[in-house]
Amino acid sequence: MKKATSLLFLILFSTLQAQNSLPQDYFSNPLDVPIVLAGTFGELRSNHFHSGLDIKTQQREGLEVKASAAGYVSRINFQHYGYGKALYIQHPNGYTTVYGHLQKLAPKIKEYLRKQQYAKESYEIELFPEPGELSVEQGELIAYSGNTGGSGGPHLHFEIRDGSQRPMNAQMFGLEVPDSRKPIIQGLFAYPLGDDAHVNNSQARQKLNLIPLNDGTYTVNQVEACGEIGFGISTVDQLDGAYNHNGVFRIEANLNGDQVFEIDFDKFSFAETRHLNQLIDYEYYANNRSRVQKLFKTPNNPLSIYGNLSEEGKLNIKDSLDYQYTIKVTDFKGNERTVRIPIKGQISDNIKKREQKATDYLASASDGLSAKGEKIDVYIPGGSLYEDAYLDINFTDDMVEVHKDEIPVHKNFTIGFDVSDYPAEEREYLFIARLSDYGRPNYSTTYKKGNRFTTGTRTFGKYTLVKDTTAPQVRPVNFYDGQWISTNETLKVKISDDLSGIDAYRATVNGKFILMEYEYKNNTLTHYFSDNVLTETENDLKLIVTDNVGNTNTYTAKFFRK
Repeated sequence: MKKATSLLFLILFSTLQAQNSLPQDYFSNPLDVPIVLAGTFGELRSNHFHSGLDIKTQQREGLEVKASAAGYVSRINFQHYGYGKALYIQHPNGYTTVYGHLQKLAPKIKEYLRKQQYAKESYEIELFPEPGELSVEQGELIAYSGNTGGSGGPHLHFEIRDGSQRPMNAQMFGLEVPDSRKPIIQGLFAYPLGDDAHVNNSQARQKLNLIPLNDGTYTVNQVEACGEIGFGISTVDQLDGAYNHNGVFRIEANLNGDQVFEIDFDKFSFAETRHLNQLIDYEYYANNRSRVQKLFKTPNNPLSIYGNLSEEGKLNIKDSLDYQYTIKVTDFKGNERTVRIPIKGQISDNIKKREQKATDYLASASDGLSAKGEKIDVYIPGGSLYEDAYLDINFTDDMVEVHKDEIPVHKNFTIGFDVSDYPAEEREYLFIARLSDYGRPNYSTTYKKGNRFTTGTRTFGKYTLVKDTTAPQVRPVNFYDGQWISTNETLKVKISDDLSGIDAYRATVNGKFILMEYEYKNNTLTHYFSDNVLTETENDLKLIVTDNVGNTNTYTAKFFRK
């Protein structure tokens, strides 16, 4: 007990020392409302860790966003997806702050941006202003909060990055986020890892029944096991003032009082973030939509979030010995939840063996795999998989099923189609699609070279050729052909495509390019008359919208303004 207490003190002391070495009063709240979080740093997302704090904006857009510290705008990145409209500020102390999903920029920054967008005739743009070109003071208005890009609702995505552009937990810099609630334990699992290992008479993953105790901790019925095993936990945190299920800050595990595992969500690099799929039980997530974090490290796992590990967090359970395994889950404020697992080492003579389905296709993590049907081929290069795996690959006339989306893929594999049987005029409208569970085709970027179409993808599943001969639809929203719209602040148009999806759009008025902002979540293009590029009374609008196979719709209309 004394040894465990000393170790815990050292861990907490080291953490406090690391945090205290960071500037605690340098960065301020970028909003004028109290910080309530919709998302925490390091939160588990699809194929990546969340790299910032999602600060709620009271279900509104248009809140003033202030510079968290003095510096200069070092990057402006506007894209349809991802962070949407994003602003980056470089600070004299070497850190960078990031502000994402913005509605619009402050006037002086917007003016700089608009000049470049019109010069390049593109809404999507990435700019890197020179130091001193767009200087800002702490608390200066830089933008307004919004819901652009991949945002699921109005909020501000806020990051602090170090000098190597690695995102860090912004709460470590002294930002106050009220949180008095303990993390929530949603599920607990045991994994037999060794060839002869077993848990509760089985070599398969075992879900353990959590038993809540009066003191707020959990236990489980005694686990009978032998050999090399590991555990996994599904856990989230809830902060004050919000119902969101957020990520936790630290998970640690001890065996008989000695620490064997630790992960801390304080910093990571973007280069490693997709390796989240090695942290979680990907197969369980694919089938149950619940992320279980493995409390052991898998081979060739480069994640930097791991702390003190003993034997990679794996336990070697010996026959006739008793063990106490303890998991402690902690949020950033130190609220914690504990799970205690009694383990009895016991060899079983009646073990349910794990299912090992061998197929014709064994994909090596290091060497990959090639497979070929009559008109379709699949190439999985080395490094695409984290572990060797038998794959189910089935070819039919115009479709291939490459396993199921139960195994994570780290880098692109290629699917190729021989389209020589299709007339040249028909090939123009073909694309490669991944079929959803309901059979809906989803466009996969298709490269066409002669009789061969290929796509690169990081998701297993069903792929086929689909023909799209229907042009996108275009519909005006706040005007009609021939209308006077002098009081309008915007020109809005709905665009949509029911199959291959929107690829490009371009709008002109009286033959002159006008900027239109695309919001894919509501299929809307918007031009702001405040750009002051339209000066004539009579205006001829021409909007060309193209889908991913080249079908084009040209919409024209006339409108008048004083």
